[in-house]
Amino acid sequence: MTETMTETLTPDPSTLAAPLGAPHRALRIALNAAPQLSRPAAYRLAQEPQLWAGATDPPDRLAAQLGVPSAQMARALAVAAQAETIAERELAAAARLGATVLLREDPGYPAALSQLDLPPPVLYVLGAPLGSARPAVAVVGSRRADSYGQEVAELFARVLAAAGITVISGFAHGIDAAAHHGALASPDGTTVAVLGCGLGVDYPRGHSRLAEEIAARGALLSEFPCGLSPRSWHFPVRNRVIAALAAGTLVVQAAPRSGSLITARHALDLGREVWAVPGRIFDERSLGPNALIRDGATLVQHPQDILDVLSPASQPGLFPTPAPKFIPPAPAPPAGLPADILASLAPGTLRLPEEIANGLAMPVDGVLGALLELELGGWVRRHPGSAYGRA
Repeated sequence: MTETMTETLTPDPSTLAAPLGAPHRALRIALNAAPQLSRPAAYRLAQEPQLWAGATDPPDRLAAQLGVPSAQMARALAVAAQAETIAERELAAAARLGATVLLREDPGYPAALSQLDLPPPVLYVLGAPLGSARPAVAVVGSRRADSYGQEVAELFARVLAAAGITVISGFAHGIDAAAHHGALASPDGTTVAVLGCGLGVDYPRGHSRLAEEIAARGALLSEFPCGLSPRSWHFPVRNRVIAALAAGTLVVQAAPRSGSLITARHALDLGREVWAVPGRIFDERSLGPNALIRDGATLVQHPQDILDVLSPASQPGLFPTPAPKFIPPAPAPPAGLPADILASLAPGTLRLPEEIANGLAMPVDGVLGALLELELGGWVRRHPGSAYGRA
């Protein structure tokens, strides 16, 4: 694993200050916050705003060049006209919460996220600076975990945190909450909660005290603008960030085709380790980790099993880079047009959006929107020349 796994996630905000007028800074914040833009389109357009912001080409031509639907391109141009106002509002909302706003060009932005095909252009971070030499492990699992699953998650998180590992999870009920509590139970433990909503939203209800404890000892992190309520599609997007930030992902309890298995798939795609705790064959919550083990994930029965893999991390910059060992059970892709597009892309081949649209007798704009959705989910990858292939 690379040094990106050991960097500080939330450095002192005073070291990150960049003028709002820096090239395209306000525009990236505004695109990320614009409700009228689809999230995939906002991420794509925020990657290289210099290619379109201020351009005189017609919106349709810009859309074709950038691989976004023309309607989204037109909306982005409207957002660009108000970028300064929107960005100032977002920065003020973050400041009221005591949060830091990080852009990809900021030194505190985790370099590991740049390995994603569509990295979050903006991160909102609430919390204390983390140790610069701490590796990280994600602990994920079912929201409906039983007492055994919660006990396992707490044990692993507590022991890993005591060994200097930062525990990353998704702040949900069940396994996530148990992992955060376990890390905090270690006197010097740190934990990072990656949210599926904006900072400042009381979700899930009853976790406000936990949020305060995490912010005091680690960080709350979101790629969504402050105050944005959770939506079901937020959580698969969040899961890829969890996987990218960690040296490996531990799945404790999970139903088949659950969000935890999406996290495991992203971890594998990024060359990270995947570990799983076995469970009773009669328990649906054991079917996910048991299937991962059957297909080649590493079975773990004690936190030391993970520490043995990460032991080189005691020397900064010496993370092992595990070779992918298996293919976890793939969650079903989005239904409808995205599924049809994925079926039309034969493995090892590249196709242009126009070719896909012609083959499916669908408008190009609709195909482009679905391709962006698939790209954000890690199903497809955009290649030079605007061609797409399976990831």
